[in-house]
Amino acid sequence: MTDTSLIKIKINNKELEVDKNLTVMQACEIAGEEIPRFCYHDKLSIAGNCRMCLVEIEKAPKLVSSCTMPLMEGMSVITNSEKVNAGRKGVMEFLLINHPLDCPICDQGGECDLQDQAMYYGFDKSRYSENKRAVDNKNMGPLVNTIMTRCIHCTRCVRFATEVAGVPELGMLGRGENAEITTYLENSITSELSGNVIDLCPVGALTSKPYQFKARPWELKRTDSIDIFDSVGSNIRIDSRAEEILRVTPRTNENINEEWISDKVRFNYDGYYQQRIDTPYIRKNQRLEISNWDETLKELTNKLKASQPLALIGELVDVETGYAVKKFMQNFGEDNVECRTDNQFIHNDLNSFRFNTPINKIEDSDLIVLIGTNPKIETPIINHKIFKAYNNGAVIFSIGENISLNYETKHLGTKLSELENENFLKNIKKSKNPIIIIGSSYLNNLKNVHTYKSLISFSHQFKLITKDKNNLNFLNPFASRIGQLLIGNTTKNHCEPFTKLLNQKFDTVLSFGSEKIADSSFDSYYRIYFGHHGDEGAMKSDLVLPTPLFTEKNGIFVNIEGRPQEARKCHNPIGSGKEEWAILKKLSQNLSYDFEPNTFDELREELFKKHPKLFEFQEIIHEDSREPLVGEDILFEDCKPLRIIENFYMSDIISKNSVTMAKCVEEILDKPLMEKSA
Repeated sequence: MTDTSLIKIKINNKELEVDKNLTVMQACEIAGEEIPRFCYHDKLSIAGNCRMCLVEIEKAPKLVSSCTMPLMEGMSVITNSEKVNAGRKGVMEFLLINHPLDCPICDQGGECDLQDQAMYYGFDKSRYSENKRAVDNKNMGPLVNTIMTRCIHCTRCVRFATEVAGVPELGMLGRGENAEITTYLENSITSELSGNVIDLCPVGALTSKPYQFKARPWELKRTDSIDIFDSVGSNIRIDSRAEEILRVTPRTNENINEEWISDKVRFNYDGYYQQRIDTPYIRKNQRLEISNWDETLKELTNKLKASQPLALIGELVDVETGYAVKKFMQNFGEDNVECRTDNQFIHNDLNSFRFNTPINKIEDSDLIVLIGTNPKIETPIINHKIFKAYNNGAVIFSIGENISLNYETKHLGTKLSELENENFLKNIKKSKNPIIIIGSSYLNNLKNVHTYKSLISFSHQFKLITKDKNNLNFLNPFASRIGQLLIGNTTKNHCEPFTKLLNQKFDTVLSFGSEKIADSSFDSYYRIYFGHHGDEGAMKSDLVLPTPLFTEKNGIFVNIEGRPQEARKCHNPIGSGKEEWAILKKLSQNLSYDFEPNTFDELREELFKKHPKLFEFQEIIHEDSREPLVGEDILFEDCKPLRIIENFYMSDIISKNSVTMAKCVEEILDKPLMEKSA
């Protein structure tokens, strides 16, 4: 049977079959022909502004822009003729009439599309003697630096703000040579994805303010890693020089973040070095004093010999550390490790705590229900996917706090029982691919497992859960959570696990990056803090042990949909910090406990034997339900939603110590720094 979607064309006299819905530029790329461009981007609408992508089409009276030209049967395209080269050189000459000679001082130098293409299509001198135009720089907030004289009016930034970020706060005023890109009313861009315009800009008009004049790209060491500041696991590249991280940029992963990252992971790296714990501390005379490893480990060993400890796992902890903690704590009994310090409900089943709809399939939904979540500040990439679904015609309902998002939502109320709203039921019955997203603000306040069983029943009834799919999704904003739950770092309590732990007979608490030990509930406990930043938990601890940041060691994190990924080491740890597994190894020796791995590789090998799926990087983990919950009669508990993240820019210990994030709070959120600190 003939495929009617394919047509035959010629590109540089070579025949090929391509999809008829493609443009000439896309077909040329399939044929291996590189077409220069400035305005075109495959994630944005087609503008056809720059005309750099000119090609020659047989029988056409003049050159055409390949990005806007649809394909036709029998079309013959020439990309490398003298006529085409002359046309592109003419376009380049016009672009350079007003462009300043800023390459030696421009942060885009070495990575500039205009610079690269000018080497091929440009001239060594200009035929124009008129004065170059000058354009005032615009205020785009504390993150994006503007030098608008360099702008070539490609409008990528404008289209990104409208079509991807969903905040139409950029636009172009004027015409021709007098055109200017500007923000409305000279205000900061309010999107959590605003920094992506830096990558999109093909020239040096939009650059990073924190990175300004710091380095040239060829000086940087590049390390592939992942974002651990929310649960999505966006793929990133960390650029460093010596022992200092200078910038963070996205890596393309179509299954997760496409080619976008949030402003927090892009700009909070200055917080990596602020308020760092670089040496052990012991509390003496009611104050923390500098110590050394020998003294600290001796004190800790003596304490653990006669105690009943509890271990808490923080939000930025890798799977290997969690496994080492679990292995160590087994010497003291069972049910003594907990990663759900926020009281989140889970059941002992992978599908009961992850985001079951693949992230790249959210945009295919025609109805989405947001329950107790604000994806805009909890997981901006998930919010972007919902925005794409909205643009595709999806109807968005919300239950919980009535929040303002960058798309229209129909607020049903604050109670879970609103799922039985008559108007809503009419919509979900008509829906072909509905999705429910339940956020932590509800899950952290569930007191009855029957509520979860009711959600299961509801999902089966309205075909959110079938043999082929599961569209009942649980959204938590923490990077470590799914991985820690997969290896069993949790107690047996379904509801209120943390509250119930406090009723146990523990007298010592070991915190691995969890600020929860600062709670007054632990005032009677002996507190031990393993971490890299001096947060409130560290300040109230009796022992403080320095550990590396995620950029200072290798570690596995499992994203919200159950996809394992690896964060890789960029440089050595600051100060005398030691990896958690190594500290626990030494403690085990002191206590005469069994802890077999002698190296990190051996620890990983042991982890692989018990959890081999964790090493299938970039593949979603699928496993049979261990103890699947069976749905019951629908009876929803009307628990009050508790807000999890109040401030996008300062949701974790690293971001709280970032000067750049503090500026965002002050300028974008319009909150005075003193108020923020309080």
